[in-house]
Amino acid sequence: MRTAAAYISGREFEAHQPHFLDSCYLCRKTLGRKSDIFMYRGDTPFCSEECRQEQIDIDEAGESRWRMTAAKRVSNRQASETSGESDGKRSVRTGTLVA
Repeated sequence: MRTAAAYISGREFEAHQPHFLDSCYLCRKTLGRKSDIFMYRGDTPFCSEECRQEQIDIDEAGESRWRMTAAKRVSNRQASETSGESDGKRSVRTGTLVA
């Protein structure tokens, strides 16, 4: 059984996996051995504070968007439950029954 190895002309060899500190996560610039590396969230390398800050901003925008969407779903659910109780009607989720 062959796993992650590549098979070419009768020979197996391991594909080169670059080290995670070889390049900047955002701009892919090669990180030098004697240059500063700016880390974020433990294992994400960046070539500069600017690249790291840009990724932080991207992550925060995504998290904020997710929180707003989740809050909107909760609000909609509460509104539908409240309206269903006020007029005596209850909503029922339908599904498929396989026998």
